[in-house]
Amino acid sequence: MHGPRMMEREPVRGQDRPAEEYATVASRPPARWWRGLTGTLAAGLAVLALIVVGVQIFAFANDAPGAEVLFIGGHVVAGVAALVAQRLADRRRGLVAGLAGTFVGLLTAAVLWFFWFA
Repeated sequence: MHGPRMMEREPVRGQDRPAEEYATVASRPPARWWRGLTGTLAAGLAVLALIVVGVQIFAFANDAPGAEVLFIGGHVVAGVAALVAQRLADRRRGLVAGLAGTFVGLLTAAVLWFFWFA
């Protein structure tokens, strides 16, 4: 089942693609790194929200004092909003995608500032 034919190789310039196609791929705007960065931030906020909720459930189960409702709710709302904004940034192009990605970055900064650093 496994063997050298299982993996496809990338075409080498000049073999399967004309040079014009390589030029158009290289001249695309550098949005890929931006979407990768904002996607990582959105996923990080979602994971952080899950961790905060998990710690609260653990504290509740052990009769320990937990975090405030605003702290937990803020993380959950921010995580969901970041994932929705990132989905919008991944599905659209241009200004809408840029603004959605910027929103994810600002939301991440706000959560870190208001709930962790301040």
